[in-house]
Amino acid sequence: MIAFDTVPKGDVSPGLLGFLVVAAMGLALFLLVKSMRKQISKIDLPSETDREDADTKPDGAVRAE
Repeated sequence: MIAFDTVPKGDVSPGLLGFLVVAAMGLALFLLVKSMRKQISKIDLPSETDREDADTKPDGAVRAE
């Protein structure tokens, strides 16, 4: 006969509470990564050509004293 209870008597298993805690942590991690991707996508970085142009062009600002 196949035994459905594979955990011997006296052994401790995480059970439903352990599963729920791990599942909640996984859901929290998913939501944090999703939020971080959204925030990082808002950052506007200048392209490589814009940075090269900014380095080679003289600054046109003149200070009046």
